[in-house]
Amino acid sequence: MTVTTEPDPEPEPAPEPADSLRRFAIIWSRAIYPATATSMTRGEFEEYLLPLAARLEAALHAQPFDPRAGAEIGAALVAAHCTDPESLPRILGVVDAYLLLYSPPDPSLPADEGRTRSARLQHWIASGYARALQERTRTEQEALSRAALTARIAVEQALHESEVRFRAIFQGASIGIGIADMEGRILDVNDALTTMFGGLERRILSRNVYDWVHPEDAPEVWEMQRQLNRGERDRYSVEKAYYRPDGTALWTNLTVSLLRDHAGVPQYMLALTEDITEERLLNERLRYEATHDALTGLANRNLFFERLEQVLGGPDGSRVGVCYLDLDGFKDVNDSLGHAVGDRLLVAVAERLKACVTSSDQLVARIGGDEFAALVVNPASRADVTGLADLVLAALADPIRVDDRELSVRCSIGIVEGQAGSLGPAEVLRSADITMYRAKAAGGNRFELADPDSDARAITRHGLTNRLPIALERGEFFIEYQPLVRLADGSVRGAEALVRWCHPVHGVLGPDRFIPLAESTGLIVPLGHWVLEQAAWQARDWQFPRSDGHPLRINVNLSPAQLSHRGLVPETLAVIKDAGLEPTALCLEVTESAFIGADEELLRPLREFADLGMAIALDDFGTGYSNLASLRRLPITTLKLDRSFTRGMQQHPADPVDVKIVEVVVDLAHTLGLSVTVEGVETGTQAEYLRALGCDTAQGWYYARPGPPDRLHSLSLVDATA
Repeated sequence: MTVTTEPDPEPEPAPEPADSLRRFAIIWSRAIYPATATSMTRGEFEEYLLPLAARLEAALHAQPFDPRAGAEIGAALVAAHCTDPESLPRILGVVDAYLLLYSPPDPSLPADEGRTRSARLQHWIASGYARALQERTRTEQEALSRAALTARIAVEQALHESEVRFRAIFQGASIGIGIADMEGRILDVNDALTTMFGGLERRILSRNVYDWVHPEDAPEVWEMQRQLNRGERDRYSVEKAYYRPDGTALWTNLTVSLLRDHAGVPQYMLALTEDITEERLLNERLRYEATHDALTGLANRNLFFERLEQVLGGPDGSRVGVCYLDLDGFKDVNDSLGHAVGDRLLVAVAERLKACVTSSDQLVARIGGDEFAALVVNPASRADVTGLADLVLAALADPIRVDDRELSVRCSIGIVEGQAGSLGPAEVLRSADITMYRAKAAGGNRFELADPDSDARAITRHGLTNRLPIALERGEFFIEYQPLVRLADGSVRGAEALVRWCHPVHGVLGPDRFIPLAESTGLIVPLGHWVLEQAAWQARDWQFPRSDGHPLRINVNLSPAQLSHRGLVPETLAVIKDAGLEPTALCLEVTESAFIGADEELLRPLREFADLGMAIALDDFGTGYSNLASLRRLPITTLKLDRSFTRGMQQHPADPVDVKIVEVVVDLAHTLGLSVTVEGVETGTQAEYLRALGCDTAQGWYYARPGPPDRLHSLSLVDATA
């Protein structure tokens, strides 16, 4: 037995993070700790990572999404001395492989969006990590700068003694030091600076500071130099490139300080220069590795999303074209010939896709597995995008030779083309992905153009329906329980069992997404039976002594389609017997719409259950437009009033029409000997009105969201009697 409609209007809550975050932190610690220079023990380092993992999870699920928290996490790892060249790849590798595993997406965060956010968080972690390394270097430079300045002042105070000290620092420093007058003429350089520029001191001394312009100088560099020259600032620090005599680039962290005489008049400029060429190359390599696929060398999902986001965030009127392609039958290659052959096939495919890119306004990337994507920036027309798709299909038309085998390659392509509009990169790629599956369903080796209606039908019918039987076999369904609270005293009287589907692609799905599909395919019967079994065993666990003498009762939803199942009664009784329960431990909920036009044949199973003492609840009462007089002939014990009749009571003063309707329904139900349960209670004001009107029990987010069964006992309810 199962649910028909989800009673809660808002997204499902994220699971409790404590255990999953701890496991993620342990994995992270194991990966990073061997490449750190920290003085912390492994256990201390794991505790240090735990709040960082929590911040990652919070950023992943935040609305709106802001990846900049990743930069702070990268800086925190540098602060913990995770500065070995191997540290960052390990940091990013664990985040990429395990963050979504231990912080799974929820309904407000689809899986595709989760992977996108994870990728962007990795980018910001790498950025914050590199920036923190640079800042630490600059801090060291500041210390050296102060030491050099102190030495310079000492020279003026005691020429001979301070000269000795200054020369010792000047020549012995591991960073380059140069002194120039206010006209920019270089007066002196130390050995370290000479070495940086190729070991020719006379060439350096023959230059003027203002001659060292480089094409990659930031615009503010020379403005700060002019301000220092005018005495308007005493110091500036920048990252600057120079040309060496051999034409190669020297990248430095440059700090220039102004030296004044005793009257404050600028006299000299002192430059401290650290060679960061290797560090910059390392950062560029890390950036390349973070944005390119290791197997094929193509741009990876991170870079593709970055470029796509730039296009979508461009000026109004910008257009974008995306071709999302998947190799048809690639799994058969892996299964029959092995992953090594499959990898070489992917490399060959990537080479052919590269040849299809003929402009800097086009980018081809490997999104993952055998999925690739091509981006066309500002296409002149749709023909530019479909033309690229035709090129790809033609490029893959000829067999690919791998290990003396000729492998035929076909692909299906989904195309999204048009104005950027308000769509984000995840939405664009998801639409292209869905369209690609439509092309695959049409026989493959072709492309299809995105269409919102077709996309929706494809993902609903093809994706979810086809996976339902497998999902049940693989245990992808789970039950959450929402307490039923007695309005008179706020005590928990029972709970409603609510089925969820933890879909491997789309995340946690509510029953409104899959129950109609299960009913249309007949899978509602085995799914409903599974829900009943789970609820029955949970009811058995909850048969503990209570102060009021009433055990907790579990409500299980019964689909209209199940009422016509011949084995409903015997199978249900068998489940109750196997769990060691009395029939009174369960309550079956049937929607009001199921009783419209119902004959005695349809009502017979419910009458049998009622005769055994099992409670029957009429769910969503008020939405089926049934005859009120028919309530007398129905074998029900409870009316569950639909939330639409009580929304007007969420604030004070309440809607008088809603109050009157509920008052009439409660009086009618009590006259018929029925109890009244109200669903969707979200505020204390609403609960107070319902209690005053005589409603018996209620459920809703005011009391608790649906959750795991153990949470029912640790529930901290709002004081419902206040």
